[in-house]
Amino acid sequence: MDEHAWPSGPEVPAAGLLREGWAATVAALPVGTQITGKVIGRQRFGVFIRIDGVPYAIGLAEITAMPLGMDLPALGAFVRGEVIWHATHNHQVKVRLDEWRAVNE
Repeated sequence: MDEHAWPSGPEVPAAGLLREGWAATVAALPVGTQITGKVIGRQRFGVFIRIDGVPYAIGLAEITAMPLGMDLPALGAFVRGEVIWHATHNHQVKVRLDEWRAVNE
């Protein structure tokens, strides 16, 4: 299996559900909110996260927030982080992972 994969399968809400639930997602996950979730997709630019407790939310932790020398979490890994932004154009919750923050502090 390739180390990079787009989010797919039953864990990924349909695009229409992400769009319809966007206002509720933003209200439930304001900037600064701590999240937990499972890595459901992995690309060179970051990882996609199925955020626990918010059914129509997909997080994205981008490498721009990752310290040099670290690796992206593996598919299926459970992660923790903080909401840092909302990307309305593609209905993604931007996340900085806790493991990345510890290195920068």
